[in-house]
Formats: sequence, structure tokens, C-alpha cells
Amino acid sequence: MRIAISGTHVTGTSTLVEALSEELPQYAAVEEPYYQLEEEGHEFAQHPSLEDFELQLERSIENLEEAAKNVIFDRCPADILAYLLTHEDADAFNIDGWLTRIQRAVATLDLVVFVPIEEPDRIVLPVSQGTAYRQRVDEKLQEIVLDNIFYFDVDVLEVSGSSQARAERALTYLRSKGA
Repeated sequence: MRIAISGTHVTGTSTLVEALSEELPQYAAVEEPYYQLEEEGHEFAQHPSLEDFELQLERSIENLEEAAKNVIFDRCPADILAYLLTHEDADAFNIDGWLTRIQRAVATLDLVVFVPIEEPDRIVLPVSQGTAYRQRVDEKLQEIVLDNIFYFDVDVLEVSGSSQARAERALTYLRSKGA
């Protein structure tokens, strides 16, 4: 199976990728595009620009195009799309130029595991760390993956609770699908 772990920043997506990777050693884990690009020398602004997010979107699509089966992706194009659509310069983003590619890429996934911000929030951040922005991205991502406003052809599983509960819920689902 090809699985993406989806959620806004600081919700535990990377922690869930690690937990699933430990339980599913036959699966490769693919780091999120931001860190891949950073490791390759791309320097992001403190608040990434629209172009920075478009570069991450391109990498996310490429990751899906190039990966084999039995992969767990930390983030997918839906995540990056949520950041683009909530960016302060979102009006300059041409979604029409990207949407078909994003839909095709997401359709190569078997499952998106969505990690929302919980109420109350499990991770308390100082206001200076963009909590309002984080909330906007979470809300947009919910519209994208849960409400399926762009008609993505992929199963979605929402997980919540402790890190262990999230992993157990995802593993139960995956095992029911033969993973």
C-alpha cells in the first residue's frame, strides 16, 4: 500500500510516520518535501513564500510519481495545497494549473491518514509560533481531505488521541486492508 500521513504543522504527522514504520518494517518512509528540499540546500524564508510552497508541491507530486509500493509518505500534495490556499499571497496561486496533476498524484495513494488539531489541542504552542495560521491550514486541510472538495480518489482515515492510539487506529485499518 501507498500511505500518506497528512496534517498541519506540529500535529504529530512525523511521529505517526515513525510509529508506523516501526510496525511495518517492509514499508519505506519518505520524508516531507520541506525537509528533502532543505537537505538539498534550498533555503526557505522564515515564512515560506508562495514559490517555496509550489516547489514543495512539485516535490510531493514527484515523490508519488517515483515511489514504489509499500511506502509511507510524510505529507502529500493535499497538505501543500492547504498551505498554498491559506497563504497570504494565495490569490496569486493558480490552482487550475496544478489541480489535475494533484488529483492524479493523490489517486496513486491507497490511503491518506489525517491527523487534525484536536480540541483541546494536544500540542500547545506560543502565539508567536503562528497558532492562528496553523488553525487555518488545519481547517483548509479538513475541507480538502475530509470534505473532499477537489474530488480526490483516495480513502481517508482520520485519527486522534495519543500517539499510540493514532498508530493503533491506523494499523488496525491497514491490517483490515491486507497491509
